Amino acid sequence: QVQLVESGGGLVQAGGSLRLSCAASGRAFRSYAVGWFRQDPGKEREFVAAISLTGGSTYYADSLKGRFTISRDNSKNTVYLQMNSLKPEDTAVYYCAAAAVFGTAKYDYWGQGTQVTVSS
Repeated sequence: QVQLVESGGGLVQAGGSLRLSCAASGRAFRSYAVGWFRQDPGKEREFVAAISLTGGSTYYADSLKGRFTISRDNSKNTVYLQMNSLKPEDTAVYYCAAAAVFGTAKYDYWGQGTQVTVSS
């Protein structure tokens, strides 16, 4: 069992930056790949980025490459999402999720989300 808690969201002006954190409970966290997703009300959930168990492999939604960076610190049971050059269309609730297999579409555990609002 893995419990995930996101933090770091907030209100930021367009062009600004935020770093989201996904803190996990349990030593088993190191056995899971982690992904970030986002969802705006009325829209479908969108994949943002994912990182492998050791952090050695990452991949991103094509539209976000170059602006967002995912990383993890297994000694702190935490995955980060650094978001730069934010745009109003990045406004959404951001969720992290844990998957037993890197690259899968099946995520087993989800956090409660953190709101990111980008003002123009």
